[in-house]
Formats: sequence, structure tokens, C-alpha cells
Amino acid sequence: MGTLYLVPTPVGNLEDITARALRVLRECDLILAEDTRTSGNLLRHFDIHKPMVSYHKFNEHQTVTRVVERLMGGENIAVVSDAGTPGISDPGFLVAREAVKAGVEVITLPGATAFVPALVSSGLPCDRFCFEGFLPQKKGRQTRIDDLKAETRTMIFYESPHRVVKALQQFAEAFGEGRQCSACREISKMHEESVRGTLAEVLAHFQNNEPRGEFVIVVAGCSETETAAALPQEKGDETEPQRKHFSKYRNKQQ
Repeated sequence: MGTLYLVPTPVGNLEDITARALRVLRECDLILAEDTRTSGNLLRHFDIHKPMVSYHKFNEHQTVTRVVERLMGGENIAVVSDAGTPGISDPGFLVAREAVKAGVEVITLPGATAFVPALVSSGLPCDRFCFEGFLPQKKGRQTRIDDLKAETRTMIFYESPHRVVKALQQFAEAFGEGRQCSACREISKMHEESVRGTLAEVLAHFQNNEPRGEFVIVVAGCSETETAAALPQEKGDETEPQRKHFSKYRNKQQ
């Protein structure tokens, strides 16, 4: 039986790839790539010549069974996304789940991901945090944000440049304009930048300066004072996630 490797690839600087990742890519039998053109450029840069199969969110359900069969037949297969760690807001979860179900060994290599450097360099608490990834573009977006109003952990969001201003506006309305945040863009690239301040300050910056590149937005969690103020006056006004979250604060007050 083979092994499934989830291999992180650089989010910016090609020097961020690890020696172990290069070895696995050279030694595996097959590479599943989110975009074979993007991954092909990476492999050529490091003089790696391995067969690739396209594996992305539009075809993963159709291809995963065959992939698991090849793993069970003894092939070692590596999964790469366009940038970062497969499975983190990128394809990878489904094939990992199905491989585990089939008893195949699954190994994820440590390596590049966008949210960790954005969190650590934000200056906000990173001992406890919640990763929200990309919010829904339309349906359910506001509900997801509202459910986080009393979240005390630092919150991390991925966002595309054309929705950054909208996201910051929604965060300011839900969490308060004075909440601290950091908007980090172009991580590990030439024009990497972190804009830090209150939500109102960061929003004003990007209203006056066009957002460019992919963003990681890190927002401070709610203080206990804010949490108490955020408690709905009537329990019936809560969503289910809010009900579970608020219960511990009500118990403290009793």
C-alpha cells in the first residue's frame, strides 16, 4: 500500500519550499495538482519531472475513488495546491479523508501557509485563535460574521482584493470600529505589507488605497466586557452557535 503526501508549496518566495518537500516530489509516483500549469512551473524550476493529474474542487469527487485505488495498489501520491498547504482553503481534505477511511497512510509535511505568518506578525494574541478562511460570498456571509460577535479568540480570515473593503466594513459594523486588526497582503512576495490599526483605520486606508493581492485579515477577539454587552437580551434572539458560545458567560454571571 502506498502513502498519500500533502505537500505545502510556497505562497510567494520559492525559497520557502523545504528540502523534504522537494525530496517527496522527486520520489513520488504521481502528483495531484490544483492547477497543472502553476505546479508545472514550480516543478520545472526545481528540475522535477513527475506525471501530474489535475485535482481541484470541480473534479475531486469524480477522481478521488481512482486516486485511493492507486494508493491501495502501492503508488505514493503527492497532493499540491497552487500555493500553501493542501486542505487549508484549497483541495486536499476529501482525498485525505477517503485515504484515511481506506487505511492508507496520510502524511502532511510542515511548510508554507499564509495565515500563520499573518497571525504572528499582526501583533495580536496568537496563543488562541480561530481560522475562518474565506467567508461565503453571498448567502450565509452575514450570519457567519454575526456568530463571531462574542468570539474571544483572535480571528483569521482569507479575502480576495475586490472584497477586502466590504469585509472590513462588515467587521466594523459587527465587532465595532475600535476593534484592532491587521490586514496582511502579498505574504512572502516582493510587495508584502501589513496594515495595522483599528478596523476603522484599516478600512480608511484601503478606501484610499486600492487593495492589491490576496489578503489575510486578522481581527482581535472580543473582550469579556464586549462579550457581556453583546449578549442578546432575549435568548430567543440567538442563533444556535451564539447560544452555545454565550452560555458560559451567562453561567459566570449567575
